[in-house]
Amino acid sequence: MNQANKRRQVPEQVSELTTNRLSVYLRCLNTLDELSVQTISSQALAERFHLNAAQIRKDLAYFGEFGVRGVGYYVKELRRHLRKILGLDRQLRVAIMGAGNLGLALADYPGFRQEGFEIAALFDAADEKIGHESRSGVPIHDIKELRRVARKDHLDIAVIAVPAPRAQPVVDQVVAAGIKAILNFSPGTLTVPPNVKLKSVDLTVSLESLSFYLAQGESSGG
Repeated sequence: MNQANKRRQVPEQVSELTTNRLSVYLRCLNTLDELSVQTISSQALAERFHLNAAQIRKDLAYFGEFGVRGVGYYVKELRRHLRKILGLDRQLRVAIMGAGNLGLALADYPGFRQEGFEIAALFDAADEKIGHESRSGVPIHDIKELRRVARKDHLDIAVIAVPAPRAQPVVDQVVAAGIKAILNFSPGTLTVPPNVKLKSVDLTVSLESLSFYLAQGESSGG
């Protein structure tokens, strides 16, 4: 019997660092699958992609016994399991709040659809944008229609791409519409109820971190 069928009960609290690493492992498996690699050991996976073999085994052990002694992991099978664990075995419908430059760029990015995320709608408050579409055909709705469209189109995730002063009011509208997962690109701290998951991508903080790295290099070189 294949050990991959032995599934364990997932712990109540799996850390976000663990789920982030699962996403990395999935990217690696996607690459291996494209190269027609059929099996790989945790050690070979770690060496090939600069990962930690013990960490790979520990992370996967939360969810089951996927390795086969003497063989390692079957790439296609482990890839399928990780997609299921991450909820990527179903289509997820995403709404983008804000049809400015960032919002439109995100709406038209083809990589989301390849990974199972469908950008279903854009929302904005500007009359001149409402009723139009992004270049790839994503419709732009009046943000006042969010609750109705969220229910009709079964929206799963909202992306916040509005100026900072508007971010919290827009998040409040997203929460009121019943959307439970939010990805925020606006700077600053936002608050959501405990039953809503919020992740923020602060581009400025990332740039400042890179600036620090460059500054350290210059000071050590001088």
